[in-house]
Amino acid sequence: MTPPLWPRGTAAPSEAAPEEGPWGPAPVIEVRALIKTYGHGDAAVHALRGPQDPVSGRPHGLELVVQQGDFVAVMGSSGSGKSTLMNILGCLDVPTSGQYLLDGIHVGGLDERQLSLVRNRKIGFVFQSFNLVPRTPALAQVELPLAYAGVKPAERRRRAQAALSLVGLADRMDHRPNELSGGQQQRVAVARALVTSPAMLLADEPTGNLDSRSTEDVLAVVDRLNAAGRTVVLITHEDEVARHAKRVVRLVDGRIVEDVRQASADGPPPALRDHDSLVGGAR
Repeated sequence: MTPPLWPRGTAAPSEAAPEEGPWGPAPVIEVRALIKTYGHGDAAVHALRGPQDPVSGRPHGLELVVQQGDFVAVMGSSGSGKSTLMNILGCLDVPTSGQYLLDGIHVGGLDERQLSLVRNRKIGFVFQSFNLVPRTPALAQVELPLAYAGVKPAERRRRAQAALSLVGLADRMDHRPNELSGGQQQRVAVARALVTSPAMLLADEPTGNLDSRSTEDVLAVVDRLNAAGRTVVLITHEDEVARHAKRVVRLVDGRIVEDVRQASADGPPPALRDHDSLVGGAR
């Protein structure tokens, strides 16, 4: 297994390591009895509700645990709750009730400054629209999260160069977004997400704006990152993309209706496992 390019980042905001249970490290994601409601009274909409109590009719809340090194695809149609779940997992929104622990940190009790630290240090975001800064070279794009974190220039340049090399863009560091293909732009976004060595890579429809070739290029990078130990949570509506995940969670009306394990959490993702099987069988 490929070793990480740099040590895991320290925990935020207290700089303490995540708590470990008697059988190993805390899960990267631990969601308990989570409910997200918009509106009040008869107009209330439960975006996330989990199973319903058969007697009272009240929602029990969503339950989800993701261990270190897993690769989870969250699927669902429009209105299923997957975008709401992504916003909560990314500390961009808060639940109405329930608990969310990220890498052992109870994020429900943090203020906005602390949440900002958690987002910067614990989560690497990848969005469908790339979110790159116009007319800014790839290397400077990837350095941005480290600059916000107060990392010194020489160190952040070293890390940014390592991250771009990891996604196959060592020869594109000085290129601006308009000089890169869609797939290359998304790989810059992946490198930027990785550069702080986050606990989790959180990708929202990362291939939604890409053609089939670029989609495979980006997913191949994500597969390799996960094989090297990076935890990945990917929001998608595409079955072809979900086939790369080790686990597929399907949401309907704010409830998890299916949770299918496609590969072991501590093994390679399906695409790399199947490739290795084919290569081994050909010998």
